[in-house]
Amino acid sequence: MTALDVVPLARMKVTQGTLDAEPHGWLVVRTARMRAVVPGLEASRATLRFKLSGPSTEQRPLESGELRQQVGLKLRALDGCNVLYVMWRIAPKPGVVVNYKRNPDMHHSHDCGNAGYTTVRPSVRHTARTLAPSLETEHTLRAHLDAGTLRVWADDLLVWEGTLPSEALELEGPVGLRSDNVQLSLQLAVPPS
Repeated sequence: MTALDVVPLARMKVTQGTLDAEPHGWLVVRTARMRAVVPGLEASRATLRFKLSGPSTEQRPLESGELRQQVGLKLRALDGCNVLYVMWRIAPKPGVVVNYKRNPDMHHSHDCGNAGYTTVRPSVRHTARTLAPSLETEHTLRAHLDAGTLRVWADDLLVWEGTLPSEALELEGPVGLRSDNVQLSLQLAVPPS
């Protein structure tokens, strides 16, 4: 398998919340919501390494009203209304979920809100580890999209495998990150460009 390169903060465009640099290439999230992409970097593989500190000081519900704690990868992130997500949910219901948001005529999240989400059902699913706050424990969320099949590993365990619908595969855009209501240190790694 090809080695992956850690993406520095300077290459990322943060669209919500903040990302701050820490020593040794780690980034830290302290805000209730964080969204970021790596402009111009489309990738079929991405790995998110992270250490969970705990809930963010401020807790903000999603547009649906649900108060969820989660962290994950954005794949094919055209914009805030058209994106494929691989999310590791922490609370209230833990697990790994793949969904996409598709609103072809909208491009700003304030326009589409939580409209256009579809959860993709896997053909193979295994239970991911339940996450507990610990700055000593590093976790990985890894996604690999190959010819329409998406595979997701959580801490090196294949937890999700399935064929993406054509609507999700039509999305085009860069790779990125998302977090909701958690504080964590993280690194995004992608194939060398």
